[in-house]
Amino acid sequence: MAPETASRPRPRPDPSTPPSERALSADEFTAAVAAVTNAFGDPTRREIYLAVRETADGVTTADVAERFGLHPNVARHHLEKLTGGGYLAVDPARASDGARPAGRPSKRYQATERDTLALPLRQDGVLASLLARALDALGADQAEALADQVGYQYGRDLASRMEPGAGHRSARTALAAVADALTAHGFAARAEARGDDFAIISECCPFGDAAQQYPHVVCALDRGMIRGMLAGLYGETTPHFESSRPDGSDHCVARV
Repeated sequence: MAPETASRPRPRPDPSTPPSERALSADEFTAAVAAVTNAFGDPTRREIYLAVRETADGVTTADVAERFGLHPNVARHHLEKLTGGGYLAVDPARASDGARPAGRPSKRYQATERDTLALPLRQDGVLASLLARALDALGADQAEALADQVGYQYGRDLASRMEPGAGHRSARTALAAVADALTAHGFAARAEARGDDFAIISECCPFGDAAQQYPHVVCALDRGMIRGMLAGLYGETTPHFESSRPDGSDHCVARV
Protein backbone atom coordinates (compact mmCIF):
# COMPACT_ATOMS: atom_id res chain seq x y z
CA MET A 1 0.00 0.00 0.00
CA ALA A 2 1.39 3.41 -0.94
CA PRO A 3 2.15 5.83 1.84
CA GLU A 4 -0.64 8.19 2.76
CA THR A 5 1.41 11.19 1.64
CA ALA A 6 1.53 9.91 -1.94
CA SER A 7 -2.16 10.67 -2.52
CA ARG A 8 -2.31 13.80 -0.43
CA PRO A 9 -3.34 16.76 -2.64
CA ARG A 10 -0.99 19.67 -2.95
CA PRO A 11 -2.19 22.73 -1.05
CA ARG A 12 -3.68 25.41 -3.28
CA PRO A 13 -2.27 28.94 -3.04
CA ASP A 14 -4.35 31.37 -1.04
CA PRO A 15 -5.65 33.91 -3.62
CA SER A 16 -5.83 36.58 -0.91
CA THR A 17 -2.04 36.49 -0.54
CA PRO A 18 -0.27 39.01 -2.84
CA PRO A 19 1.46 37.31 -5.81
CA SER A 20 4.81 38.72 -4.74
CA GLU A 21 4.54 36.77 -1.45
CA ARG A 22 3.53 33.34 -2.78
CA ALA A 23 4.14 30.98 -5.67
CA LEU A 24 2.07 31.80 -8.74
CA SER A 25 -0.59 29.44 -9.99
CA ALA A 26 -0.29 28.13 -13.54
CA ASP A 27 -2.97 30.54 -14.79
CA GLU A 28 -1.38 33.51 -13.03
CA PHE A 29 2.04 32.66 -14.39
CA THR A 30 0.68 32.30 -17.95
CA ALA A 31 -1.15 35.63 -17.68
CA ALA A 32 1.96 37.36 -16.30
CA VAL A 33 4.13 35.95 -19.09
CA ALA A 34 1.61 37.09 -21.69
CA ALA A 35 1.48 40.60 -20.21
CA VAL A 36 5.25 41.06 -20.13
CA THR A 37 5.74 39.48 -23.55
CA ASN A 38 3.11 41.81 -25.00
CA ALA A 39 4.88 44.82 -23.53
CA PHE A 40 8.53 43.84 -24.04
CA GLY A 41 8.48 41.20 -26.78
CA ASP A 42 9.66 43.75 -29.34
CA PRO A 43 13.38 44.63 -29.00
CA THR A 44 12.81 48.25 -30.06
CA ARG A 45 10.12 48.61 -27.42
CA ARG A 46 12.51 47.35 -24.76
CA GLU A 47 15.10 49.94 -25.83
CA ILE A 48 12.44 52.67 -25.73
CA TYR A 49 11.42 51.67 -22.22
CA LEU A 50 15.01 51.76 -21.00
CA ALA A 51 15.48 55.17 -22.62
CA VAL A 52 12.37 56.54 -20.91
CA ARG A 53 13.56 55.24 -17.53
CA GLU A 54 16.82 57.13 -17.97
CA THR A 55 15.03 60.42 -18.67
CA ALA A 56 13.88 62.33 -15.61
CA ASP A 57 11.44 64.57 -17.51
CA GLY A 58 9.98 61.83 -19.70
CA VAL A 59 9.70 61.81 -23.49
CA THR A 60 7.22 62.70 -26.21
CA THR A 61 6.34 60.70 -29.30
CA ALA A 62 8.50 63.07 -31.36
CA ASP A 63 11.47 62.46 -29.03
CA VAL A 64 11.22 58.70 -29.48
CA ALA A 65 10.65 58.93 -33.23
CA GLU A 66 13.76 61.05 -33.68
CA ARG A 67 16.00 59.06 -31.34
CA PHE A 68 15.12 55.64 -32.79
CA GLY A 69 14.50 56.66 -36.40
CA LEU A 70 10.84 55.61 -36.33
CA HIS A 71 7.71 56.86 -38.01
CA PRO A 72 5.78 58.89 -35.38
CA ASN A 73 2.84 56.48 -35.56
CA VAL A 74 5.16 53.56 -34.83
CA ALA A 75 6.76 55.42 -31.92
CA ARG A 76 3.31 56.22 -30.53
CA HIS A 77 2.29 52.56 -30.87
CA HIS A 78 5.26 51.41 -28.78
CA LEU A 79 4.65 54.07 -26.12
CA GLU A 80 0.95 53.21 -25.87
CA LYS A 81 1.76 49.50 -25.52
CA LEU A 82 4.04 50.28 -22.58
CA THR A 83 1.44 52.62 -21.11
CA GLY A 84 -1.29 50.01 -21.44
CA GLY A 85 0.89 47.55 -19.51
CA GLY A 86 1.36 50.04 -16.69
CA TYR A 87 5.09 50.55 -17.33
CA LEU A 88 4.70 54.18 -18.46
CA ALA A 89 2.37 56.96 -17.36
CA VAL A 90 1.18 59.92 -19.41
CA ASP A 91 1.03 63.62 -18.52
CA PRO A 92 0.36 66.55 -20.88
CA ALA A 93 3.64 68.20 -21.83
CA ARG A 94 4.28 71.62 -20.28
CA ALA A 95 5.56 74.52 -22.34
CA SER A 96 9.15 75.28 -21.42
CA ASP A 97 8.42 78.97 -20.87
CA GLY A 98 5.38 78.32 -18.68
CA ALA A 99 2.93 79.47 -21.34
CA ARG A 100 -0.02 77.30 -22.34
CA PRO A 101 0.87 75.45 -25.57
CA ALA A 102 -1.22 76.27 -28.62
CA GLY A 103 -3.51 73.53 -29.88
CA ARG A 104 -3.57 70.03 -28.52
CA PRO A 105 -0.67 69.45 -26.08
CA SER A 106 1.72 66.60 -26.72
CA LYS A 107 1.70 63.63 -24.39
CA ARG A 108 4.76 63.18 -22.23
CA TYR A 109 5.52 59.62 -21.18
CA GLN A 110 7.31 58.85 -17.92
CA ALA A 111 8.35 55.56 -16.35
CA THR A 112 6.23 54.31 -13.46
CA GLU A 113 7.45 52.62 -10.31
CA ARG A 114 6.24 49.21 -11.50
CA ASP A 115 8.94 46.59 -11.08
CA THR A 116 9.17 44.61 -14.31
CA LEU A 117 11.30 41.94 -12.60
CA ALA A 118 9.00 41.30 -9.64
CA LEU A 119 7.59 38.09 -11.13
CA PRO A 120 9.50 34.94 -12.18
CA LEU A 121 8.99 35.47 -15.92
CA ARG A 122 12.19 34.14 -17.41
CA GLN A 123 10.31 31.14 -18.77
CA ASP A 124 8.98 33.27 -21.65
CA GLY A 125 12.16 32.31 -23.51
CA VAL A 126 11.04 28.69 -23.22
CA LEU A 127 7.71 29.59 -24.79
CA ALA A 128 9.43 31.36 -27.68
CA SER A 129 11.67 28.34 -28.22
CA LEU A 130 8.66 26.04 -28.14
CA LEU A 131 6.88 28.14 -30.76
CA ALA A 132 9.95 28.15 -33.00
CA ARG A 133 10.33 24.38 -32.78
CA ALA A 134 6.62 23.90 -33.44
CA LEU A 135 6.91 25.96 -36.63
CA ASP A 136 9.88 23.88 -37.73
CA ALA A 137 8.00 20.64 -37.01
CA LEU A 138 5.00 21.73 -39.07
CA GLY A 139 7.05 22.20 -42.20
CA ALA A 140 7.17 25.32 -44.36
CA ASP A 141 3.96 24.70 -46.32
CA GLN A 142 1.77 23.84 -43.33
CA ALA A 143 3.21 26.65 -41.20
CA GLU A 144 2.57 29.15 -44.00
CA ALA A 145 -1.01 27.93 -44.51
CA LEU A 146 -1.71 28.09 -40.77
CA ALA A 147 -0.26 31.61 -40.50
CA ASP A 148 -2.42 32.76 -43.41
CA GLN A 149 -5.54 31.34 -41.74
CA VAL A 150 -4.73 32.94 -38.39
CA GLY A 151 -3.96 36.29 -40.06
CA TYR A 152 -7.16 36.14 -42.11
CA GLN A 153 -9.36 35.49 -39.08
CA TYR A 154 -7.61 38.21 -37.10
CA GLY A 155 -8.10 40.61 -40.01
CA ARG A 156 -11.80 39.78 -40.16
CA ASP A 157 -12.08 40.41 -36.43
CA LEU A 158 -10.34 43.77 -36.82
CA ALA A 159 -12.65 44.74 -39.67
CA SER A 160 -15.71 43.90 -37.60
CA ARG A 161 -14.56 46.43 -34.98
CA MET A 162 -13.92 49.19 -37.53
CA GLU A 163 -17.65 49.77 -38.02
CA PRO A 164 -17.41 49.83 -41.81
CA GLY A 165 -19.87 52.15 -43.46
CA ALA A 166 -20.67 53.17 -47.01
CA GLY A 167 -17.32 54.95 -47.28
CA HIS A 168 -15.48 51.65 -47.04
CA ARG A 169 -17.23 50.16 -50.06
CA SER A 170 -14.61 51.55 -52.44
CA ALA A 171 -11.27 49.82 -52.73
CA ARG A 172 -9.37 53.05 -52.07
CA THR A 173 -11.08 53.87 -48.77
CA ALA A 174 -10.96 50.25 -47.62
CA LEU A 175 -7.23 50.08 -48.30
CA ALA A 176 -6.67 53.35 -46.44
CA ALA A 177 -8.46 51.88 -43.42
CA VAL A 178 -6.35 48.71 -43.65
CA ALA A 179 -3.14 50.78 -43.81
CA ASP A 180 -4.20 52.72 -40.71
CA ALA A 181 -4.89 49.48 -38.84
CA LEU A 182 -1.51 48.05 -39.86
CA THR A 183 0.21 51.25 -38.73
CA ALA A 184 -1.47 50.91 -35.34
CA HIS A 185 0.10 47.43 -35.15
CA GLY A 186 3.59 48.82 -35.82
CA PHE A 187 3.92 48.44 -39.60
CA ALA A 188 4.03 52.17 -40.52
CA ALA A 189 1.89 51.39 -43.56
CA ARG A 190 0.33 53.51 -46.28
CA ALA A 191 -1.87 52.77 -49.30
CA GLU A 192 -1.32 54.10 -52.80
CA ALA A 193 -2.64 53.53 -56.32
CA ARG A 194 -0.36 51.77 -58.82
CA GLY A 195 -1.90 51.75 -62.26
CA ASP A 196 -5.06 49.69 -62.17
CA ASP A 197 -4.08 48.14 -58.84
CA PHE A 198 -3.46 49.32 -55.32
CA ALA A 199 -0.56 48.63 -53.00
CA ILE A 200 0.01 48.72 -49.27
CA ILE A 201 3.57 49.72 -48.42
CA SER A 202 4.89 48.89 -44.95
CA GLU A 203 8.05 50.67 -43.86
CA CYS A 204 8.51 48.73 -40.63
CA CYS A 205 8.05 45.13 -39.46
CA PRO A 206 7.06 44.75 -35.79
CA PHE A 207 8.06 41.06 -35.79
CA GLY A 208 11.79 41.89 -35.79
CA ASP A 209 14.13 38.89 -35.92
CA ALA A 210 11.22 36.46 -36.29
CA ALA A 211 10.57 37.83 -39.78
CA GLN A 212 14.14 36.99 -40.77
CA GLN A 213 14.03 33.51 -39.25
CA TYR A 214 10.52 32.60 -40.48
CA PRO A 215 9.78 34.91 -43.42
CA HIS A 216 7.27 32.48 -44.98
CA VAL A 217 5.25 32.45 -41.75
CA VAL A 218 5.43 36.17 -40.95
CA CYS A 219 4.66 37.25 -44.53
CA ALA A 220 1.75 34.80 -44.67
CA LEU A 221 0.42 36.23 -41.42
CA ASP A 222 0.68 39.79 -42.79
CA ARG A 223 -0.93 38.76 -46.06
CA GLY A 224 -3.74 37.00 -44.20
CA MET A 225 -4.39 40.08 -42.05
CA ILE A 226 -4.66 42.28 -45.14
CA ARG A 227 -6.91 39.80 -46.90
CA GLY A 228 -9.12 39.40 -43.83
CA MET A 229 -9.53 43.14 -43.25
CA LEU A 230 -10.32 43.76 -46.91
CA ALA A 231 -12.84 40.90 -46.90
CA GLY A 232 -14.68 42.59 -44.05
CA LEU A 233 -14.43 46.14 -45.39
CA TYR A 234 -14.67 45.66 -49.15
CA GLY A 235 -14.77 42.06 -50.39
CA GLU A 236 -12.59 39.04 -51.02
CA THR A 237 -9.21 39.84 -52.62
CA THR A 238 -5.97 37.99 -53.31
CA PRO A 239 -3.13 40.25 -52.11
CA HIS A 240 0.43 39.15 -52.78
CA PHE A 241 3.81 40.53 -51.75
CA GLU A 242 5.87 41.79 -54.67
CA SER A 243 8.71 42.74 -52.30
CA SER A 244 9.47 42.20 -48.62
CA ARG A 245 12.01 43.23 -46.02
CA PRO A 246 13.07 39.63 -45.25
CA ASP A 247 14.08 39.34 -48.92
CA GLY A 248 16.29 42.40 -48.61
CA SER A 249 13.91 45.15 -49.80
CA ASP A 250 13.54 48.43 -47.93
CA HIS A 251 9.76 48.02 -47.74
CA CYS A 252 7.14 45.31 -47.77
CA VAL A 253 4.78 45.93 -50.70
CA ALA A 254 1.50 44.02 -50.90
CA ARG A 255 -0.18 44.38 -54.30
CA VAL A 256 -3.97 44.13 -54.29
